[in-house]
Amino acid sequence: MDSLITAAGRALSSGDVLGALNHVGWRDDPPALALRGIAMAQLGDYPRARDLLRRAARGFGTREPVSRARCVIAEAEVALALRDFGTAPRALDDAARLLAARGDHANATHAHLITVRRHLLLGRLDAAATSLRATPGMDTGAPAHQALAALARAEIALRSLHLRDARRALAQARAAAAQAGIPALAAEVADVAAILQRPAARLLHGGHEQPVTLDDVDALLASGALVVDAVRHALREADATLPLARRPVLFALLRALAVGWPGDVDRNALIARVFRTRDPDETHRGRLRVEIGRLRRLIAPLADITASDRGFLLVPHHAGAVAVLAPPLDGEQAALQGLLADGMAWSTSALALATGMGQRSVQRALVALESAGHAHSVGRARAQRWLAPPLSGFTTILLLPAVLPAA
Repeated sequence: MDSLITAAGRALSSGDVLGALNHVGWRDDPPALALRGIAMAQLGDYPRARDLLRRAARGFGTREPVSRARCVIAEAEVALALRDFGTAPRALDDAARLLAARGDHANATHAHLITVRRHLLLGRLDAAATSLRATPGMDTGAPAHQALAALARAEIALRSLHLRDARRALAQARAAAAQAGIPALAAEVADVAAILQRPAARLLHGGHEQPVTLDDVDALLASGALVVDAVRHALREADATLPLARRPVLFALLRALAVGWPGDVDRNALIARVFRTRDPDETHRGRLRVEIGRLRRLIAPLADITASDRGFLLVPHHAGAVAVLAPPLDGEQAALQGLLADGMAWSTSALALATGMGQRSVQRALVALESAGHAHSVGRARAQRWLAPPLSGFTTILLLPAVLPAA
């Protein structure tokens, strides 16, 4: 390795991006291209960074597999920053295995952390937790990698509402970040820790609504109350959970009954709420009876539904109170707003992959958000990307789509 490459690498390691470019900015050999690509990524010019890293990888070719693998890992990190999930993760896995076999355990670990981050961005908490557990030496490597691994564990725990695990992981991340001495990493830990202090959801109870933190949510779920969880679409009581995420009509009925508790809810109000019509006829009333029957059977372990003169009433078996836990934003676009709030530019296809929605549905929702002034696009056709201003006053952690880890 020549002296200029060595000097540029040292400059990048110390955060001196411009100093690194001064050493290699005029060179087009593969090592210089790789360093220039990393520098461009640190400056936020991700498209240029990806182009340079690809040229460097081609230049290294099969004769220098280790250097080529490092370029693959750097390009995968750039792809995450671009919210580009189209690249096959197999190349990243192959690069990690090659580097581990050649003794470059630091970069192999970094590749595994990129995989974990990709799973988190796509809401695949179970896959992220599995990847973390399967990565050897994640807690004994470089302090920066320990901090990133602990941050990932904290995010999984926060989004799964396991707050004790989240606090433990945040303490580990804070200690590792201090040992690493990287200010940006310490700031990232502080940002995640601040999630615990901000409102994360709304509690609807007895005709009132109030913002609640994750600790309040945890206390509510442990209180023994019958909780209609509109964040994860389930009915909860203590340790019992009845999932209704795949039964949207039944969940809408249940939520309406819970909002009206301890009173009953008028039949026409239920029809208007669930079937979206203000002119109900016998067909709607017949369908309401059928859906109420299905809901009654589904929630039988925890509650009953009785008929009254004017409608229906939710009756808990054991709980002394009923509450509705709602996300900070309602509506089909809430998940998109939660993703866009990270400040990065998302493509429609990436948003569709992260939310599990069809691309046409995502496009319609984005247009609605744009009309309301909550999002805007840049670029055209395949280069079009979507951005949104940060959502202030609450954390979006519970708006993010999530496939929860197995208990």
